[in-house]
Amino acid sequence: MLGDARSTIRLNSLQSLPPDSTVVKSGDTLSGIVKQFLNSRGVNPSTSDIQRLAQDVAQASGIQNANRIYPGQRIALGSLHALLPGATPNLAALDKTLPQQSAGFSATVPTPANGVESNSLVPNTQLQLLTRIGNQAHPILQKTLDRAVEKGFIPPKERQAVYDRILQMATEYKFSPDDFARMTLMESDGMNPKASNSRCHGIIQFCDGPDRGAASVGFGQNPKAIMNKSVLQQLDLVAKYFDDTGLKNMGPAGLDDLYLTVLTPAARQETRQQANLNIPGNQAAQLYV
Repeated sequence: MLGDARSTIRLNSLQSLPPDSTVVKSGDTLSGIVKQFLNSRGVNPSTSDIQRLAQDVAQASGIQNANRIYPGQRIALGSLHALLPGATPNLAALDKTLPQQSAGFSATVPTPANGVESNSLVPNTQLQLLTRIGNQAHPILQKTLDRAVEKGFIPPKERQAVYDRILQMATEYKFSPDDFARMTLMESDGMNPKASNSRCHGIIQFCDGPDRGAASVGFGQNPKAIMNKSVLQQLDLVAKYFDDTGLKNMGPAGLDDLYLTVLTPAARQETRQQANLNIPGNQAAQLYV
């Protein structure tokens, strides 16, 4: 579930960029479309970049779930022009809609010492340049927490404690706090502790069944009881689950590592891009990246 607040990175707000679009064909995935678009123009993004950008393209195209696209859908790719070599975004337009940059925030993308501009994306730095989300640390996490408070998922008095706990976990398990927020937006509409699909429950959807998430954190006999715990309490369960699945042993964890750890940890070892995930249900054939 992506939810209405799928991402606050609004690359589609770059008014000066030329429009571009494509129509989904049978067998296409959104991440594949993004990768092909950038590769064909000399940009070589990382897997994490592709997934983040696919989420932004989904939002710009009015797609609720970036993992579900259908033949005939029109995909808006105009936002991706900002990532092409030589692109110059209209930063003045962005200043009207996004917070002012903080002191020390660089408004330029670093150039290699040899003076040759790389065609690869500059992780985080270039996205920050394009979106100008600069006056607070971890802006996506901050906005996700603000939204969770507004929706009643987190009591206002616990917001700071939840934020601090996520930062602590991010350091321990080597993931980006903003990626954790993105993952919860997919799994629980942004940290809804009572989110459930009848078999999986809580902020990261602990599933029932032997050797599944609920059993891993001690709720194998009564998985639904997880929904009675607060977000802060569930974060302790998430940490236990990450320990059980060996997340900290993987090195720096990208969004794909986080999502697959929650969905099906064994899939983290799969290197084939078109391999179906080993999960039940008709959606399995469509959930690949």
